[in-house]
Amino acid sequence: MEKLDVLVVDDEPGIRSGINRILRNFSVSYPFMDDDIQFNILEAATGEEALDIINKKLPAIVLLDNKLPGMQGVEVLEYINNNQLDILVMMITSFASLELAVSATNIGAYDFVPKPFTPQELKASMENIAKHYFLRRMTRKLHKEGKIIRFKFLTVLSHELKSPLNAIEGYLKLMQEKQAGDNIDDYQEMIDRSLSRVKSMRNLIMDLLDLTRIDSGKKKRDLREIDLELIAKSAIDGMTPLAVQRDVKLNLNVENQLSFMADGEEMEIIFNNMISNAVKYNKDGGSVNVSIKSTSDEVIVKIEDTGFGIEKEDIPKLFQEFSRIKNSSTKNISGSGLGLSIVKKLVDLYNGRIEVESSPAQGTTFTLYFPILPSLNEITGLT
Repeated sequence: MEKLDVLVVDDEPGIRSGINRILRNFSVSYPFMDDDIQFNILEAATGEEALDIINKKLPAIVLLDNKLPGMQGVEVLEYINNNQLDILVMMITSFASLELAVSATNIGAYDFVPKPFTPQELKASMENIAKHYFLRRMTRKLHKEGKIIRFKFLTVLSHELKSPLNAIEGYLKLMQEKQAGDNIDDYQEMIDRSLSRVKSMRNLIMDLLDLTRIDSGKKKRDLREIDLELIAKSAIDGMTPLAVQRDVKLNLNVENQLSFMADGEEMEIIFNNMISNAVKYNKDGGSVNVSIKSTSDEVIVKIEDTGFGIEKEDIPKLFQEFSRIKNSSTKNISGSGLGLSIVKKLVDLYNGRIEVESSPAQGTTFTLYFPILPSLNEITGLT
């Protein structure tokens, strides 16, 4: 149970004690709040006393009478606004000074409650102001968290792009100054390395575009019945040139495949990323086995490789953004560190799950489970 400090500023003891009685056991709850909100009542009879309390312990809410002996309520409100204090002020005033209360609202008061008020009217007003306080606090928190995440993202991104650009610039300067001679063939290794760096940057940019579309929620999904076998074959065809270079055998086994409702583009990204990783992180002469099967409840996709494997403590890091598990075997393998995090986000869209089994020097098996969605015929009642 959360308690918000509420400062009641009124020169009438009866008003202060009345508000205390009404709010003492009153609580506010909303479906989106983890805890109910209760109120801890503080009291001040004058504006000066109110400022003394505010400067010692900042309350969340101030119920402020406008007509006070000495310093007026409006002056207390101006002090709060001029010092940009994180306080919501609600004026409590008589109907006779309603115009002044409205003016106070215009200069920063959240709302006002005219005297005399019933317990129900005060509770309704407190419910509104507590909700506003909660939402404002959550908005600030999310805004702050968003800034931190954005800073981390840009820091990692700038590093990921700066390193290959520096390398390419270095190679180009060597070639510009003809440090290896006039024969272009003497620069072939530098050219190959530059092209490899360019390819890595292009892959990073493509992965970032995929990630941005998924995270923004603006990616238009096209769910329809698709043939996963065709998508798997297409992904395997795309990786065959690299697999041939590495002498890695690619195998596909499909059993009990049903029509599967999914977005074809999302499935292509999943298969491309998973098979690409299985080839890149494999040993020369190894193999990748891709299997697809269906049960009555789900489609199961398994990608097994005979690669370098992953230490047990590193498995939880696999699906983090920009996470790459580097060791003596994988240090020269390029990658954005986004592929598996993208796969995880896409699998989550289907309420699916991923299991990972791995042993260092033995290989890794990723198993993806997708709950089967109703087919178009089932949705339209044609079956």
